[in-house]
Amino acid sequence: MESLMVVPISKASANQRAGRAGRVAPGKCFRLYTAWAYKHELEDNTVPEIQRINLGNAVLMLKALGINDLIHFDFLDPPPHETLVLALEQLYALGALNHHGELTKMGRRMAEFPVDPMMAKMLLASEKYKCSEEVVTIAAMLSVNSAIFYRPKDKIIHADTARKNFNHIHGDHLSLLQVYNQWADTDFSTQWCYENFIQYRSMKRARDVREQLVGLMQRVEIDMVSCLPETINVRKALTAGYFYHIARLSKGGNYKTAKHNQTVMIHPNSSLFEELPRWVLYHELVFTTKEYMRQVIELKANGCWKWRPIIINPRNWKILLIRKCLKLREGPQ
Repeated sequence: MESLMVVPISKASANQRAGRAGRVAPGKCFRLYTAWAYKHELEDNTVPEIQRINLGNAVLMLKALGINDLIHFDFLDPPPHETLVLALEQLYALGALNHHGELTKMGRRMAEFPVDPMMAKMLLASEKYKCSEEVVTIAAMLSVNSAIFYRPKDKIIHADTARKNFNHIHGDHLSLLQVYNQWADTDFSTQWCYENFIQYRSMKRARDVREQLVGLMQRVEIDMVSCLPETINVRKALTAGYFYHIARLSKGGNYKTAKHNQTVMIHPNSSLFEELPRWVLYHELVFTTKEYMRQVIELKANGCWKWRPIIINPRNWKILLIRKCLKLREGPQ
């Protein structure tokens, strides 16, 4: 399960931050934790990123470069074998690898995009569902989604009202699409952003990312077409890439993730927070006081069952990939 978690920094990071401040001006560093916590709770060094993230993008890139023997690849900080296996599982499920662990045509196209493999598959799936304009916009907005709206302390009610005006009945991805399209209709107005409590810099960043993605779509020969006002095909394209992130409603108003049966909740900022659809798809999990799904969209049940064999029963191809891709001995089944 991939998620965003807030964790304490390491001693090395704490000292580095104090040192950076010291280069600006002399002074004292006041830490927001006790000396005991520093000595006993903080790790000495930060765990290398490659050992704590989804390796899907790295593995896809290595495969595209012709490096197939991942187990003997000279990583600076070797990741755990299980992490590599999970990355290979995901790439196989997305259609980027074949039964022999080799890159497919789909995988080579996915490798052209410097994004998460699931997002790359979503972008490529937009060709099939003829909604590339919308999916590219959503992908760009997701890259800055946590920094789009702001809430001035003296105008919280107005800011919340403005945000709700963009809510889409089918979920947050389509809400982000509405925000961008309405901004584009104003010729990318700064004043419009100010009136709607939207960060102009974030929107400008999203526009820049979108332009880059459009260029990459053209590079893999995908035409930019729109499916609006219908949005069902947009949700199909999203599901094609993020079917691992499907969750179903359970008793008590909580959700269970389809793959790991983990209990999660819809984030309070979601447009679906009070709706509680039976099936949803989320962009990411965030751990704060509870486990929240962020950027959630409603799904139809028949669309979820299509992906059930891949989500629920990956054991057969997991064993295959361990044997053929990592060249490990097959253990007891």
